[in-house]
Amino acid sequence: MNRKSQFAGSWYPDELKEAKKYIIPTPKEKKIDVIGCICPHAGWMYSGSVASSVYSIIKPADIYIVLGPNHTGYGENIAVYPEGYWETPFGKVEVEKKIVDLIVKNSEFAKKDTKAHLREHSIEIQLPFLHLITEGEFKIVPITIKVEDYEMCKDLGNAIFVAIKEFIKNNKEKKVIIIASSDMTHYEPQSYAYKLDTLAVEEILKLSPKGLYETVLSYGISMCGVYPTVSALIAMKLLGAKKAELIKYQTSGDITGEYQSVVGYAGIIIW
Repeated sequence: MNRKSQFAGSWYPDELKEAKKYIIPTPKEKKIDVIGCICPHAGWMYSGSVASSVYSIIKPADIYIVLGPNHTGYGENIAVYPEGYWETPFGKVEVEKKIVDLIVKNSEFAKKDTKAHLREHSIEIQLPFLHLITEGEFKIVPITIKVEDYEMCKDLGNAIFVAIKEFIKNNKEKKVIIIASSDMTHYEPQSYAYKLDTLAVEEILKLSPKGLYETVLSYGISMCGVYPTVSALIAMKLLGAKKAELIKYQTSGDITGEYQSVVGYAGIIIW
């Protein structure tokens, strides 16, 4: 089963020449071997430079597990795309079915489902960047999340950890990166958005999934990908993550000049 591109030519360029303008040339020796990262998923004209700042400096992988929020409300609470290919103007990407099966096997809540992915942009928006940075073929594991429960995030994070460890045991030459797709505060004045996002980013930099979860809920931060990020952080910590770095933060107001109602974007690497 193939999922065709839904947002090329509108949310991101559909021509390779235009897409390449977003990637910052970085020598291989300066690229960082990460366990995972957090990248925004707005249209590239707004958040592309933030995502690019991350993708330009990370060493590419063979498989990317991409967790995004479910904006549409369709499908399962935790929906893992089961098999087949995702298509963008830059090529087809195969779903790594072995990791999909392992995640679903080890999670109480993750289910194989395509409906949640039909019109969801949060994962597709990352794929052209992966095409641009990865030499040769790569595979993906797309997961959308619409839960609001820490224990379900913990279940998924643990299942991803177990799946990666089991997969790598039998495929030692393969590298897996976890990507949490998330924008930050939505539709607040610039100064207020920055204050709220600083609180959330501080918890991510401390590698505290529970702290992030509680901070977002306590302050009512409209970070749409908080549950994918919490789940990803749990898995990354189990995989041995020790450090996190904010690579870039900006808002839509920095692009448009409209500061009364902005969306925040943070690019973070974890290793």
